[in-house]
Amino acid sequence: MKNALIIVSIGLVLIGCGSINQANDIASKLPIATEVDLTEITDDKVPVVINPGRFTQDTVKYFLPKVVQGTYAVSDFGKFVDGFRALDYSGAELASEKLDTNTWLITNAKQLDKIVYLVNDTYDIENTSESTPFSPSGTNIEPDNFVLNLHGFIGYFDVLKNNQYALEVKAPTTMKRTSALQKVGSESSEDGSITTDKYFATRYFDITDNPMMYGKLDVEEFEVDGIKIVLSVYSPNKVYTAAGIKETVFKMMKAQKTYLGDIDSTPRYDIYLYLAPQTQSAPTGFGALEHHTSTVVVLPEAIPEDALASAMIDVVSHEFFHIVTPLSVHSEDVHYFDYNDPTFSKHLWMYEGVTEYFASVFQVNQDLVPEEEFYTKMMGKIASASMFDDAMSFTVMSENIIDEPYAKNYANVYEKGALIGMCIDILMRKESEGNRGILSLMKELSLKYGKNKPFEDDKIIDEITAMTYPSIGEFLETHVVGNTPINYNEFFEKVGLSIGTKNIETDYVRNGGAIIVGGDQDKGTIFFTDLVTENSFWADNGVKPFDVIKEVNGIALTLNNANTELQKTLQWQEGDDVEVKLDRAGEEIVIKTKLTKSYTKGEALSSVDNPTKEQLALRSAWLKG
Repeated sequence: MKNALIIVSIGLVLIGCGSINQANDIASKLPIATEVDLTEITDDKVPVVINPGRFTQDTVKYFLPKVVQGTYAVSDFGKFVDGFRALDYSGAELASEKLDTNTWLITNAKQLDKIVYLVNDTYDIENTSESTPFSPSGTNIEPDNFVLNLHGFIGYFDVLKNNQYALEVKAPTTMKRTSALQKVGSESSEDGSITTDKYFATRYFDITDNPMMYGKLDVEEFEVDGIKIVLSVYSPNKVYTAAGIKETVFKMMKAQKTYLGDIDSTPRYDIYLYLAPQTQSAPTGFGALEHHTSTVVVLPEAIPEDALASAMIDVVSHEFFHIVTPLSVHSEDVHYFDYNDPTFSKHLWMYEGVTEYFASVFQVNQDLVPEEEFYTKMMGKIASASMFDDAMSFTVMSENIIDEPYAKNYANVYEKGALIGMCIDILMRKESEGNRGILSLMKELSLKYGKNKPFEDDKIIDEITAMTYPSIGEFLETHVVGNTPINYNEFFEKVGLSIGTKNIETDYVRNGGAIIVGGDQDKGTIFFTDLVTENSFWADNGVKPFDVIKEVNGIALTLNNANTELQKTLQWQEGDDVEVKLDRAGEEIVIKTKLTKSYTKGEALSSVDNPTKEQLALRSAWLKG
């Protein structure tokens, strides 16, 4: 990042002194003309044309991103490019060399007219490759659906990083299309069968920050407190519609806006929901990826309706809260992001952890869930966090997040990271007699910095301490920079809560947060683990560890359909009929019964006996303030 700033500074000085040819690069003054043609698909590949204008230097490099913002993992979008060719003004091919997975060197660049190549999608190979982009950051190419995360199709030149882009997307007129990118026009073919949409991006970041979706979409537009929400849904088997999901999204975003108050947001927000079918080539990286004014969500189409509503609240609310951080409050590593040689901020506890905490606490704050459900969620995060290295410095992990052993601890940013946010919230409420919390801190940071002004990574903890209280600085230095595990009971005690062991209600595939089934890769089967003895329903029905689950309600269970079929158990209700066939060392065991509630021994968060007025007041400020 410092090197990039030095290069920019030198470039400005040289231009000011007139030591560069006055014409400079013609290419540097023109938008990069880019074409993506969805009407000429060959072998599931989309043709792309990049016309940068005329260069005056002999060689240039062209890149597809190695890493995209918000993923904290290597994606290597260059490996999905085939048939890369650099063409001169007569159409002849120029010499080019692929330097690495994501970089092409073009020689004799003064003669370069354009580059052309084909792009494979990422969804088709998720189940056949260990190294593919996270589904919401990936791409889909199907006759009736295109997920256009543009960083998977369009790259950038080393000498034109700040250029504008003029993008044309050609598609059948009958296709619906939604885009968060600024549309500047469209034109139709003579017969009206093809429409070319024209978009404008002020720089490459806007290309990566504005996804699109084309195809047989179901689209609903509605307003939430001055924000135009565009919900685009692709459900290949028509299981869900945008209209059916709209009310959940409206209620959620209305509550979020109320919770956020006067934090600056956006006049439009796009939600792209891809519901993955039950096919071998469907994506399985379920979740979402945030952008400044949109989010891409991938969930299974077979998910039950109640579970979909819950997932949309959890996942989409998390992404929308990213408008606070890192979209408004972020470091120089984020602001000056290098897609092919990235450095990472130390503060994932803020970007992902605090965001995840907001996505949980706003629900109880706005009466979307009862307090007990919020407590259960926090206890689940404590249980999940215990599976990671609890003595690992969060700042060290963040700064080295794509390397081991840190990469395998990444998911902890959503568990312990959220708990860090919770502890800071309680501490600030305590110090301020209930008047300030972590949301007010993030508002203050947003006012001080904002989306166009990054903070210095190494100074932000000192700044937060100065803006808040010494106890906040001590907490961050001890538990975030340092490697001391958090004693959560110390924080719960302040609000009159305590962690205790008791029978807690659970479901039929978990004991609290612990999964009670496992998979045998060699045999392709699913079996109960030894944890099944602690699940009251299965234990009472005689299930034993290592019983193989052959059928659930008449459907054979395999590794391939396990996620879908076991998700259905989350919707089971007391009194429902259930029939499960097991294989116990070659003997078939049939369980045919009515469902009863299931319990397990676990830790639960509940009120202490006779909490003080001060504890109750602080609890109210924490949850409802």
